[in-house]
Amino acid sequence: MEYIVAVDKYRHFAKAAESCGISQSTLSSLVQKLEIELDVTIFDRNSHPVKPTAIGEEIISRAKLLLFNAAQVKELVATRKGESVGKVSLGITSTVAPYLLPKMLKYLSVNHPDIELHVEEARVSTLVLQLERGELDIALLATPLNNDELLEIPVYQERLMAYVSPNEPIYNNLDLQIDRLPVESVWVLREGYCPNRGVFPFCNYRTGRQAVYEAGSVETLIKIVDENGGYAIIPELHVPLLRKCQQANVRVLTNPEPNREIAFVIHRNFVRERLLNILADTIRTVIPPAMINKRLKKFSITL
Repeated sequence: MEYIVAVDKYRHFAKAAESCGISQSTLSSLVQKLEIELDVTIFDRNSHPVKPTAIGEEIISRAKLLLFNAAQVKELVATRKGESVGKVSLGITSTVAPYLLPKMLKYLSVNHPDIELHVEEARVSTLVLQLERGELDIALLATPLNNDELLEIPVYQERLMAYVSPNEPIYNNLDLQIDRLPVESVWVLREGYCPNRGVFPFCNYRTGRQAVYEAGSVETLIKIVDENGGYAIIPELHVPLLRKCQQANVRVLTNPEPNREIAFVIHRNFVRERLLNILADTIRTVIPPAMINKRLKKFSITL
């Protein structure tokens, strides 16, 4: 299982063998042995780079989940023994990463140097797929996801605010009502705020803008507003990162006040309880106390 997953990852038998610490001939023969046993061809060896066949992709997907579940047994024992946490793969979206990662990495390096953290920043759809396949341990995402395969553990909640160009008519209003936001002048970071939050009028209609910024950073979205006018929706934690002249362009949203919940998202088979609590402690040092989930303030995470 490990060998076919490695070949899929590197799409090269020699590199896969090197990553597994065995010779290429050994890896190749064992993969071939598995193919004979299953009576299928897992990899198309005539392709450059090597790629899985259709049935091979399905087998590899199951193999990743099997390896994930096997690893959970080892983690369960290690947790009970209080052993080192070891390697951790963390997924995070670009609309969350700037506010958490820098200080989280610093805190962990000082207080938990035994944790080997690997971080991947990607779109929500990509991170969800990796969690389902067992390719990620944990993800930090805006929820809810409404996915039966995954568990969501709320961590903190923050308001969503408007960043408005001084050239916009609504700029003179200190408070902006949701139902009165002009659809035609919004710049949309759609993945960040629309999938599960239909409170914004622009989530259900095509905007009058020539472009919709489908994925990327809030910082880029702000620069688009500065250059082109209009307004954008940004998370509250981004406001302190703005220059003072830009902070004057931020407006509160009301009726109702929109917010987003950021949660740990894990596979239902996940057992690394100690790791989750270490990361929760880390986030408590980064996020203002008023934003932290009330339950997380009082209790440890129990799986």
